[in-house]
Amino acid sequence: MIERGETGGSAPRGIEWLEPDGLGGFAMGTADGIRTRRYHAVLLAATRPPDGRMVLVADLEVFVDTPAGRFALSSHRYRGNVIYPDGASRLASFQHQPWPRWEWALPGGARVASELVVERAAAGGAPRVALRWTRLAGSVTSLNVQPLLAGRDYHATHHENTVFRFVPDLDGDVVTWRPYTGVPAICCAANGLYQHAPDWYRAFYYRDEAERGLDSIEDLASPGAFTFDLASGPAAMVLSTAAIIGEPAEVADQIFDAEARRRAGFASALDRAADAYIVSRSAGKTIVAGYPWFADWGRDTFIALRGLCLATGRRDDARAILAQWAAAVSRGMLPNRFDERDATPEYNSVDAALWFVIAADAYLAGSTSSADRDLLGAAITAIVDGYRAGTRHGIRVDSDGLLACGEPGLQLTWMDARVDGACITARIGKPVEIQALWINALLIAGRAADADRARAAFVQFWDPDRRQLHDVIDVDHVRGAVDSTCRPNQLLAIGGLPHPVLDGERAHAVVDTVERVLWTPAGPRSLDPGDPRYRPRYAGGPVERDRGYHNGAVWPWLAGPFIEAWVRVRGDTPAVRREARTRFLDPLLARTQLAGLDHLSELCDGNPPHQPTGCPFQAWSLAEAIRLDRLLGG
Repeated sequence: MIERGETGGSAPRGIEWLEPDGLGGFAMGTADGIRTRRYHAVLLAATRPPDGRMVLVADLEVFVDTPAGRFALSSHRYRGNVIYPDGASRLASFQHQPWPRWEWALPGGARVASELVVERAAAGGAPRVALRWTRLAGSVTSLNVQPLLAGRDYHATHHENTVFRFVPDLDGDVVTWRPYTGVPAICCAANGLYQHAPDWYRAFYYRDEAERGLDSIEDLASPGAFTFDLASGPAAMVLSTAAIIGEPAEVADQIFDAEARRRAGFASALDRAADAYIVSRSAGKTIVAGYPWFADWGRDTFIALRGLCLATGRRDDARAILAQWAAAVSRGMLPNRFDERDATPEYNSVDAALWFVIAADAYLAGSTSSADRDLLGAAITAIVDGYRAGTRHGIRVDSDGLLACGEPGLQLTWMDARVDGACITARIGKPVEIQALWINALLIAGRAADADRARAAFVQFWDPDRRQLHDVIDVDHVRGAVDSTCRPNQLLAIGGLPHPVLDGERAHAVVDTVERVLWTPAGPRSLDPGDPRYRPRYAGGPVERDRGYHNGAVWPWLAGPFIEAWVRVRGDTPAVRREARTRFLDPLLARTQLAGLDHLSELCDGNPPHQPTGCPFQAWSLAEAIRLDRLLGG
């Protein structure tokens, strides 16, 4: 819980909460209630789960009336960095479990609490957000709530126009707005009196978007206000894209009660956090790569699956996800992502399919189902055979048995940033982690002879002078050309995968080098700080950020391969596991309270204090922490 004394009346910068709906949509905001991103919203719905996300209700303007006067419970930042009204200054406390709850202390002794919960929707269902305001102490006569509406793509911003439809449909306690053609209806059930008063609230300013070099000004439509008699009982509101049946307070209470029971069933805060990423796609399941701006990406899904699903005991979800993706194998490849507009698969990754093999093998290790083995075994075989035969983008087995990949203008590995069409880390040739994945895939597929040949050729990666592995060999498909950059990719030859490719003294040396050069309390840096390309902070506009994406930024997900490698080269004893938890994992898990509450960010700055940045809720970052928590005896 964040108390007034800790925050000086508002929450620390960067603290965000997340309430996902299981369909790809979510509610999200800051602890102090002041929105800083265009993605912060009360009702943000996926129109084609998990894609087609739209911001429908961006925020609420809230005031209460007391004998001492009218006081705000909300605050917004406007152009010029103006904060109005002053509700955040009266915030007494905030807590995010089991859902976001704010408490305000008002002049005259009144105290009011507000709660927000998003219901976990079933496949084919509609999102529902329940809100509740309760008088805790003192005299409060009424509550006034104005929904601030948009109706736009979640990557965009909304601006005043003459097309927006303010006039609602009224049906008992339900008010329904239909802001634009092609945009879902916004249904609002409330146990208060609605008064229509259309207006525009102009020039909201999103600080985080401005710092990212993106459009940061937005206008929102205020169609009217709800007035509640807070003195006679709690105020309730339910928001949805579908019809709301029932008395509003009862419906809200039912949602709160059902979510309380559901959330109490998770074994830990980490397990509850993992639930956020597992969502519906068509008739199956998938994993959202991160909130607020990522959809489901193949590579991220398969890296995250072991931690989010298998380590948390969600085997049915794991199977549904693997089955959903297995159907998309094409020429050995799996899509790295689906276009959010039309769901067209994009086959632009060399490692997504290989990570599928790793995830499927981990699932099958606990399965006795012949149907599972037939389905996933066929996909594994198709992937390995497709790569052996040669497939898109220069992906092929070379004469030494290693996997070559890449062509100009494409970035096929996870280090995939581009600026003006140019790859920042092209890594054409034979990247080190791709070989580790390939050898593991061969072993899993029962191709031991091919794996032995590739493992024998892997010796080419050893750099005796720097006591590490080259990042890429046969660079640009030129035999003998090497890229000796010290990057964390080499870790996957030792940890993070079921079959280590490197062992013995060389493996120990690699881990020691990575710990000395790259390791931080937030995870490994993506580049040696001594490299002239190193960027100490991940900040600035899109171009500047993309140049630093893999040239200095810390990637928490790689803590998984590092910690596992560190444990393996030291004999994997109980004492070593305890030391690894104390030295590495516990400090990492402590960072789940720094940005996205109970989650780990996509990135952190390379230099101390390693400020969290990038996407604040990242699937593979949390997943690898959970996997290692279980591996080390959590």
